[in-house]
Amino acid sequence: MFATLEVESTLTDRYQTTVPETVRRALRLGKRDKIHYSIRPNGQVVLSRAEQSAEPDPALDAFLGLLAHDIAEHPEHLQAMDAELAQRVRALVDGVEVDLDAPLSAHDE
Repeated sequence: MFATLEVESTLTDRYQTTVPETVRRALRLGKRDKIHYSIRPNGQVVLSRAEQSAEPDPALDAFLGLLAHDIAEHPEHLQAMDAELAQRVRALVDGVEVDLDAPLSAHDE
């Protein structure tokens, strides 16, 4: 007989949660991976790793192509980010939470 491993997580005020480490390991989830939910008639929800879409994003592909071309044509324009600028960027975003799945709006709700 197989042992069942059970873990819990808590919903935030915005209905977000952290996927527990044991679940991430079991599903081999990494950052930005998608999760698939199957809801059964008895109310049970089965969580699994979503299959990655093979469909390319034409806008992203075009942008990345533009960057690759520019880097190849003008490598002298590349500059390293110095430690001071990196620290300033970290300070600007420290503590900021972003829901990447939330719809964009012109104003805050």
